[in-house]
Amino acid sequence: MLLDKVKGLFSVDMGIDLGTCNTLVAVRGQGIVLNEPSVVAVWKGTNKVLNNGEAVGWVAKEMLGKTPGTITAIRPLKDGVISDFEITEAMLKYFIQKVNGKSKIFGPRVVISVPSGITAVEKHAVFNSAARAGARMCYLIEEPMAAAIGAGLPYAEPTASMIVDIGGGTTEVAILSLGDIATCESVRVAGDDMDEAIIAHMKRTYNMMIGEQTAERIKIEIGSAAPLPQESTMEVRGRDMISGLPRKTEVSSEEIRAALMEPVTAISEAVTRTLERAEPELAADLVENGICMAGGGSLLRNLPLVVQKATGLPCRLADDPLSCVARGTCLYLENFDLLKSHLEQDVS
Repeated sequence: MLLDKVKGLFSVDMGIDLGTCNTLVAVRGQGIVLNEPSVVAVWKGTNKVLNNGEAVGWVAKEMLGKTPGTITAIRPLKDGVISDFEITEAMLKYFIQKVNGKSKIFGPRVVISVPSGITAVEKHAVFNSAARAGARMCYLIEEPMAAAIGAGLPYAEPTASMIVDIGGGTTEVAILSLGDIATCESVRVAGDDMDEAIIAHMKRTYNMMIGEQTAERIKIEIGSAAPLPQESTMEVRGRDMISGLPRKTEVSSEEIRAALMEPVTAISEAVTRTLERAEPELAADLVENGICMAGGGSLLRNLPLVVQKATGLPCRLADDPLSCVARGTCLYLENFDLLKSHLEQDVS
């Protein structure tokens, strides 16, 4: 214990929101210090990262869909879990060194958020990646718990708090009370599925191929879950599927809303199912306390309104929804000795 405290003087303790779309790193006492896309650029057919291991994050995201035949831009996490072990390790190593500094003698203690529905094998992959990336000690925290803490919900009190965390790969829905999760559901429908629904709509309706980044831009600029006070249109550019030539077309917010109906309905149904499993006393608390929404996917216009109509409960967006999970991991670090019994540590 004393040795660990001494090592702590020569390293930086950090909380990592290891997301499908973005990775955020928070440092104890400093808050969020890094927010970059979970993308790595490698030489095709190898796991060798470009630019001496530096083609990670923003640099790599700019290459998505634009790489020549010799380079591949990879997102090593899918549905909130590791799909490419070696690339995730390289990405974590880059982020940890960027925050901790290459000159530090000891690796940092790291708290990493993971979806509540992942398997023991998937957890082990996270532990291994963190250890090989240079972490001295690694702990896991469930994303809905971290999101609730980061959103400032009274999770430790004997009253129900409900969090809906919509990330890139998963949507985490949980009811918390007395410092733990009373009931939760993790569904692999989230922001990425909204992007894919827009890509499918453009193929089906306009015979046009668009990339992930264009789909995300459409979602952010004109996407919505319910009718808007003022509907709008947007010019979209892509490749014609018949002629194979580049072209542009105009799409409306109404048709994008219709395209997003399926993932929005799946998220709303997950919230309803979680409420149906809640204990009566917890359900009674939620009539007053309502639902808090976090994660980048919750920023889709009018999504809280759709959830509110489906459940009949008041629904609000957390302050800075994108950083809730990372802030939660950071708050755990600040109260580490008091709260570490809630964390899962690698014992293999």
